[in-house]
Amino acid sequence: MASDTSGFNRLVAGVKGALRIAQTTRVLAQTGIEWLKGDRPPTPKLLRQTFERLGTTYIKLGQFIASSPSIFPDSYVEEFQLCLDRTTPIPFHIMKRVMEKEMGKSLETIFAEIDPVPLASASIAQVYAAKLVTGEDVVVKVQKPGVEDVLLTDLNFLFVGAKVLEYFVPNLSMASLSAIVEEIQKGMLAECDFYQEAANIEAFQKFLRETGNDQAVAPKVFKQASTMRVLTMERFYGVPFTDLESIQHIVEDPEAVLITAMNTWFASLMFCDSFHADVHAGNLLVLRDGRVGFIDFGIVGRIRPQTWESMSKFIWAIGQNNYPEMAEAMVGIGMTDQEVDVKRLTRDIENLYSSMDKMMPDMDIHNPDFVSINEHEVNRVMMDLVGVGKRHGIHFPREFALLLKQLLYFDRYVRLLAIDANIYMDDRLNITPEMGWTSIH
Repeated sequence: MASDTSGFNRLVAGVKGALRIAQTTRVLAQTGIEWLKGDRPPTPKLLRQTFERLGTTYIKLGQFIASSPSIFPDSYVEEFQLCLDRTTPIPFHIMKRVMEKEMGKSLETIFAEIDPVPLASASIAQVYAAKLVTGEDVVVKVQKPGVEDVLLTDLNFLFVGAKVLEYFVPNLSMASLSAIVEEIQKGMLAECDFYQEAANIEAFQKFLRETGNDQAVAPKVFKQASTMRVLTMERFYGVPFTDLESIQHIVEDPEAVLITAMNTWFASLMFCDSFHADVHAGNLLVLRDGRVGFIDFGIVGRIRPQTWESMSKFIWAIGQNNYPEMAEAMVGIGMTDQEVDVKRLTRDIENLYSSMDKMMPDMDIHNPDFVSINEHEVNRVMMDLVGVGKRHGIHFPREFALLLKQLLYFDRYVRLLAIDANIYMDDRLNITPEMGWTSIH
């Protein structure tokens, strides 16, 4: 009987895979027809639009391209900054079936209420506001049906395609296309495993306890209402780090809150199993009680010790506006087979930062699109800085781009919340690994 069930499941998976490949082929054919009819945008834009039509896997692939300026050409990295992970919500009755199937009981036995209109809808999951029968306010992250099957089918298809390309175009094997696809697959499947996200949260909470940090917090996970595809977490009420006016109504010293967030994140690089790798304004909150709330641990990073030494020097140099030290650190982080003119690299970095300073006064933090504008600016600066390294023959590991992006987010928060102070010279800020965490009272 078990064998029959296993055979049936393989048959269903095979049919779903065939249908997905047919769907992919149809989208590609439609794109080709439009191109033949004269709709011929630049290749990066055409690829980005096609990826968005193809859905979940390709949107995530587009985001990988956007965050990997050390791997992909600038024109593609820039275009894929526009690759949005916002989708039309799946009706609640379908998502309700997913939740009840996952938890093996009716929602009414778990939740006293749940808002059928999602707070957010992305390619992998939707998020709902709810209240547990025990009275706690929570958010419920629910994986969309069939997402994992689509990812596996698409990524296996891409892996085979990459291997074929590497075989027929030997020069491409130097770019390790198949290895890149494997890395993407590992990251995407990890995002589908909400047990792993819960483990990331618990690791961060353990790090906070062990370092005596009671000024930052991550949401409690309610395991009785969570599975691999449903994650129920404490709901935080607060304001994003880009909203200075609201923060000033919560705390007297916005700089102290910012220092708490920075100390916490920098300490996590060394003392936590992983670090939060997406600290944009929506994921970093000042809570009503003045603590810093870190949310959404679906994307985390891990740093190798050899990268950290140069990265810590780079972080220190950013804070001091010490461009020669930034240049030296970039040479230490990257890989190069040629002599780097450090003085010329220093001038290029200084020119980049000077132009970045000129952009900031024009930005309106009260603009409702500020967060997305800020996101685009951070990506642009990240690309430019990595591009400066490339021009000098320096190639960076992808983890550098991941870390750099978070540093640029914090740099923006510094410019918004501590505009009249040199926060990097503040004695309360600890960014070197040997200093660890110092509580702020």
